[in-house]
Amino acid sequence: MLDKLSTQKRLLIATVISIFFFIAYDYFFVPKQQIVDVNQTVATTSNAPQADTKLNQTIEQAPVPTSKSIVNIKGKTYNATIDELGRISGFVLEEAKFKDENEKQISLLNQKNSPFPLELRFSNSKLNDEAFKVSYVSSADNIDASNSPATVVLTQNLNGLTVTKTITFYPIGDYDIDVKLSQNEDYFITPGFRPDVVVDGYTVHGSLLRKSDGSLEILEDGDVKGDERVGGVDIAASSDRYYTTLFFEPNKTLDVYMQKDLKDNSIIFIKGTQNFFAKGYIGPKDHKILASINPNLTDVVEYGWFTFIAKPMFLFLSWLHGYIGNWGWAIVAMTLIIRIVLFPLTYKGMVSMNKLKDLAPKMKEIQTKYKGDPSKLNAHVMELYKKNGANPMGGCLPILIQIPIFFAIYRVLLNAIELKGAEWILWVKDLAVMDPYFVLPVLMGITMYVQQKITPTNFTDPMQEKIMKFLPLIFTFFFVTFPAGLTLYWFINNLCSVAQQAVVNKIFKKHKEQAALEKRHES
Repeated sequence: MLDKLSTQKRLLIATVISIFFFIAYDYFFVPKQQIVDVNQTVATTSNAPQADTKLNQTIEQAPVPTSKSIVNIKGKTYNATIDELGRISGFVLEEAKFKDENEKQISLLNQKNSPFPLELRFSNSKLNDEAFKVSYVSSADNIDASNSPATVVLTQNLNGLTVTKTITFYPIGDYDIDVKLSQNEDYFITPGFRPDVVVDGYTVHGSLLRKSDGSLEILEDGDVKGDERVGGVDIAASSDRYYTTLFFEPNKTLDVYMQKDLKDNSIIFIKGTQNFFAKGYIGPKDHKILASINPNLTDVVEYGWFTFIAKPMFLFLSWLHGYIGNWGWAIVAMTLIIRIVLFPLTYKGMVSMNKLKDLAPKMKEIQTKYKGDPSKLNAHVMELYKKNGANPMGGCLPILIQIPIFFAIYRVLLNAIELKGAEWILWVKDLAVMDPYFVLPVLMGITMYVQQKITPTNFTDPMQEKIMKFLPLIFTFFFVTFPAGLTLYWFINNLCSVAQQAVVNKIFKKHKEQAALEKRHES
């Protein structure tokens, strides 16, 4: 059947399938996190991986006793706590836009997920058991890092071993961790379980490891088999859609051991030394914040297959926002600029589709005449194209070029926490969540329908034409739950397509009338 379809139909079908493939992949195959009962007993590792090469050793799971807070930290954008086991046990984002569905400030750490940042696990099981029973002593009960760095010293006296943690907190969520042991013992330290504030099927949840050569290794929840060692890492981050907790080392590399918990979530452990130092961060994956701490940290914001296009797109969008001051209008401006840049190619494609529409009756005659002879059918079709200056590829080429651009913007607008709490106009109060009144999805569907109505086609099969007419409805259904920022982009993109197609149709009509007039004069 496919060999009887024109090249344009094949390309159009391939384009539609590609779009649905990428959307379906993001929606159905990116792992979704299970919502766990907050009263469920939390299980976690009580023995760290061994320091030798036996990476397949199974880690014993045991409940961690509930602990109390011994230090309160006030930052410029957050409030944090440290518990009696020397872990960062609480981290609440205090900016107004970081609120959950109950209008409470978002907490990135909670008791249902373990381990907590800065938790130590000793290879010696007896020492490890003791470490989870003996409390740390703090040099201060409260520290203020809202305007300048603030340091707290934690000390734990075990049987024959003293552990000293010196932690310096900075105003925007980054910190330094300096661990000293009175004698050498094998241990591991973790940046903590990933935040799971945003539970969705659109984006990656798990761990990202950046090598010192700039390459990235992404381990989604469910990918880690246990006891996997990765060397040469300078950034080890655990993240959900918008937030992350991480360790990084700008001057040397980290020796990372990947583990999994009982629910197959990936957990990062770093091999410690008697004198261990690293930098850490807990907070939103905000591009400006990460870049201000260390430019390499922007790699934590990962856009998937089209990262090479998505990163420049985000920087361009951010630059526009710097001038316009509104993320919604910045998206509108970016969409318009992209359409203007692509217009010459789009124009050629639209003209080609108009020519193909005019040739549709002749195409149908040829298909009927040479129905049983594919070789003659293709030869006469090519001759028809050549004689009339029509390009069967011209109509679909602009669409194919826009596919990677669309998916790059799709990933940008899904992952950009900068859009959280960002208003556009009237009813759109948050571009990072779905349109509460479905206005944008409906407008997007309407403009897609109008675009389809005024776009020339050369369908000769009525069934194919009917199927294509359902696309606006299908896309509207898909976009109902998408972030308003993404739907806004696609709506404006459709508006541009409608306007451009209307202009091209008018120009083409004038050309045809002029050609017909000249032909009559010649005769």
